[in-house]
Amino acid sequence: MKDHREIIDQLERERTLPDADFTALLTDLSSEDGEYLYERAREVRHRVYGRDVYLRGLIEFTNYCKNDCYYCGIRKSNCNAQRYRLTDEQILDCCEQGHALGFRTFVLQGGEDVWYDDDHICALVGEIKRRFSDCAVTLSIGEKSRESYQKYFDAGADRYLLRQETSDPAHYRYLHPADLSIEHRKQCLRDLKDIGYQVGCGIMVGSPGQTPEHIIADLHFMADLQPHMVGIGPFIPHKDTPFRDEAPGTLEDTLHLLAILRLMLPNALLPATTALGTIHPQGREKGILAGANVVMPNLSPTSVRKKYLLYDGKICTGDEAAECHHCMEGRMRRIGYQVVVSRGDWAGTA
Repeated sequence: MKDHREIIDQLERERTLPDADFTALLTDLSSEDGEYLYERAREVRHRVYGRDVYLRGLIEFTNYCKNDCYYCGIRKSNCNAQRYRLTDEQILDCCEQGHALGFRTFVLQGGEDVWYDDDHICALVGEIKRRFSDCAVTLSIGEKSRESYQKYFDAGADRYLLRQETSDPAHYRYLHPADLSIEHRKQCLRDLKDIGYQVGCGIMVGSPGQTPEHIIADLHFMADLQPHMVGIGPFIPHKDTPFRDEAPGTLEDTLHLLAILRLMLPNALLPATTALGTIHPQGREKGILAGANVVMPNLSPTSVRKKYLLYDGKICTGDEAAECHHCMEGRMRRIGYQVVVSRGDWAGTA
């Protein structure tokens, strides 16, 4: 019978495992074997990306959403949410501040807000690319038609984030209302990749009803999709959702999965998420040390940050952009990494 280190070495070599071995890594790692997993993930990350950490300037430009996902604080049924939309000039001002600080990727993230039609999104993307031609634009605005995705790409969008949250149809139905389906979400991801985006998917770790089998199904889906980016973070409940009383995901489970993904997808851009930093004071540092290579400080105006709460307890809602940037530089430096001025594109085929 293989021990855990043999399984980890096999994953590094072959980039996949039998389901039983994935289960062992997800459910039965000692602290010593967990450290070995992180060590191997760091070695792979250093081989591909060195010790560089890429910054993404997050701009949460609307918290209106037409969807009613059961875990999300900006779901349309949350009457306690204070809704807002940034103006185009506010968004461009965020980019101006970010560019001066050294950000070379801007992530426009929002709920699925139908007020922003395709022409509006395209005009906004085009203006950002015109003013900041050395920067990448990432969109994270949910499920759209292939035609819409093509328009955004033609306008200059470089990347698109669309977390599948779970690949299992029954679990997806448990987390989402009936008008949403995992089949459609997966098709959106395939459309995005086919168009030419750098594509990001991902899941919540420890979401209500999640089992190791669900995570293994996600790993198989991601192995098939070969995304350029994978965003994972722990599930954290929000008080105004049906899952308000559910237990959050754990730091350990999230770090283990980050390291597994680094060995499976050596070239992937893996964020150490704000949610990780929310459940542990050094969560983002621990994420980097488990194989991540991206952090996403918030460039949104401080006046709206406390209104964009997908989960409770979110950190950094009161810090100015410069504070977030300097704080992140210091945090990364203390663990032996450096924030770099770079678009931080996907490294290509290994």
